[in-house]
Amino acid sequence: MTVIFRIFRGEVGNQYWEEFELARKPSLNVISALMEIQQNPVNRQGKKTTPVAWEQGCLEEVCGSCSMLVNGRPRQACTALVETLVRETGSATITLAPFTKFPLIRDLYVDRTPMFEALKKVRAWISIDSSNDTGSFGPSIAPEVQEAMYELSTCMTCGCCSESCPQVNEKSPYMGPAAMSQVRFFNTNPTGALEKSDRLEAVVGEEGIAGCGNAQNCAKVCPKQIPLTESLAVIGREATRHSLKKFLGVPDQKQ
Repeated sequence: MTVIFRIFRGEVGNQYWEEFELARKPSLNVISALMEIQQNPVNRQGKKTTPVAWEQGCLEEVCGSCSMLVNGRPRQACTALVETLVRETGSATITLAPFTKFPLIRDLYVDRTPMFEALKKVRAWISIDSSNDTGSFGPSIAPEVQEAMYELSTCMTCGCCSESCPQVNEKSPYMGPAAMSQVRFFNTNPTGALEKSDRLEAVVGEEGIAGCGNAQNCAKVCPKQIPLTESLAVIGREATRHSLKKFLGVPDQKQ
């Protein structure tokens, strides 16, 4: 028994579909299949071709680098098991394509730099030199807050949420759901909350929370099941409160 991989290949302005046929194996996932094609890049027509280009890292659904469209759905290729995909679709043909919301490099390889630039814009870090700035251990955090923060911290910046979001496109400045959720994450941290107003200021416009159309696709495709719609709602309320205080001239209270 075999499985056919139909891959959308090429560069901008020269993209095409190419098929490869491999033997089905119980433990085969999309990444291992691509590795087999890389070792012997011969398509279904028996013609020698160039190896397929893609990005990968940890192969444990932690780094977020192997994002691609698998059967039209944004997901991590390292956890996409071939047998599961065949069973779900009832077809022995699996389609692979690059994300469409990021600059294409080649084949399945895209440039996720816009997501990392968005994290810079929202100050997705805690500005602190050492633990001495806040004491030996820093402010205490309640267990329930720690649990909520941990869930938010699992974001891999993989891009699945942005790929599924209709508001993330070349005509919109919207930074995407991941950046909004990271604003919530760092603002929840007692030390990170010292820069809460700066982060909210970065997301009050169309580039931020105002650009969200509440499609809720992001939460459906997130590999880590992060409550992205909840984060968007929280940031929406906080951004509105921040803008109102700024309009009324109410000074920020540093936490």
